[in-house]
Amino acid sequence: MAAPAGVWLAFGFSPEEAAGEPGPGPGPWRLEAGPEGISRVWPAWSYVVVETGAGLEVRSAGQRRRLPGWAEALPSETHLVLRGAAAAGAWRRAAALSGAPRDEPAWSRALPPQPRHPLPLPLLPGGFATPRPPFFTALPAGLRARRLVLGTEHALALGAAGEVFTWGGGRHGQLGHGLLEPELQPRLVEALAGVPMGAVAAGGWHSASVSEAGDLYMWGWNESGQLALPSKALAEERARDEGAGAGSTELMTCREQQAPKDAAFISIQAFPALLDLPQDLEVSAVSCGSRHTAVVTRGGELYTWGWGKYGQLGHGNNISSDQARRVEHLVAKGLRVEEVVCGPWTTYVRVREP
Repeated sequence: MAAPAGVWLAFGFSPEEAAGEPGPGPGPWRLEAGPEGISRVWPAWSYVVVETGAGLEVRSAGQRRRLPGWAEALPSETHLVLRGAAAAGAWRRAAALSGAPRDEPAWSRALPPQPRHPLPLPLLPGGFATPRPPFFTALPAGLRARRLVLGTEHALALGAAGEVFTWGGGRHGQLGHGLLEPELQPRLVEALAGVPMGAVAAGGWHSASVSEAGDLYMWGWNESGQLALPSKALAEERARDEGAGAGSTELMTCREQQAPKDAAFISIQAFPALLDLPQDLEVSAVSCGSRHTAVVTRGGELYTWGWGKYGQLGHGNNISSDQARRVEHLVAKGLRVEEVVCGPWTTYVRVREP
């Protein structure tokens, strides 16, 4: 089911404009759309696929190419997976960016007749797709997943009753089982058992879930503060800035929010941790970038934290943060956030204008 069309804004590195190593993004910028707007976005690092009223379109480095006949996308830096009514296929990135891929796909799979509103990619009948070899993996017959998300080395599935299953690489605690070992098959995250979840998200090496009650749980790697827990790396970075005499107002804002000196730093959180947002806000949506996190509250506000080198946190600077901070630009403009989708170094938000 397509999301309602709307106005999409983005913070951070723009794959539509930059070629090569980017600098901090100016953000926010508005994604150009036709009269019917943009309903969905699927970002990779160097390109983004959007769904407009005319269908799918791939955008990269100032170029735009149509992808007619396809309904959904799953991009990576090596391949682009596309799903249509009767088949799914994967094309190499170069072929995909040329638009309407004419080359033979690196992988293809015929699909049985689909319901009117099929489960979203990466899920496919019988398993799930990945935008890199082997492209398709079967799921255990007993696992009824209604959503599946992919990290760099791991996967999360949201079960029919709100359970969370994880598997894949676990060296950064991203599986949530309390260990740093990999799991070859989906394993129930027992720490979340009994708490029905409504959403899951996977970053590069961290994970998140939102309960049906609006509570946010996070686990995995915290090297850049992406879990909103005290980060030693960010504390050391702030100390270096102070030593260099960097005393800007923006830096002071971050320093004032840093954890007390006696707080324990957390580099890996191997069990899901309940994250308390300011004012006990309830969360409606979560998305994870490579090393940053963004949530939408039920009141339509956007909070972000983690790695901010390219402006992807939306705070008007390139400063990383290990605490959840509201994106004030959107509040000042009277914009209500309805959806958030993180690319590796970018944050896309669909907003409702006043």
